[in-house]
Amino acid sequence: QVQLVESGGGLVQAGGSLRLSCAASGLTFSNYVMGWFRQAPGKEREFVATATSSGSRTIYADSVKGRFTISRDNAKNTVYLQMNSLKPEDTAVYSCAARYLRVSQRPIEYNYWGQGTQVTVSS
Repeated sequence: QVQLVESGGGLVQAGGSLRLSCAASGLTFSNYVMGWFRQAPGKEREFVATATSSGSRTIYADSVKGRFTISRDNAKNTVYLQMNSLKPEDTAVYSCAARYLRVSQRPIEYNYWGQGTQVTVSS
């Protein structure tokens, strides 16, 4: 049974930083592309960042480029999202997701999802 468990969310002031973690189990982690997505109240889920199975290639949404960094530790079956210079518009539930082998920015193409962690940025 595949499980993805996020942690690290919370309340932070604008300009601050948070580091999200997503621990995976029940799958061969190194075979999966890992992505981060977010969903704000009343909005659709949107792509944030993704990393290839080796972590050698990363892709970011324009809205977070230069502020967020995705990384992964395949020995620990964990993917991270370092978020710096946070803005109020970054407030959302952040979820990690796993997709077998191929990179994608489309949520529908991901096979497994975590429950999400709330990130709230105050102005």
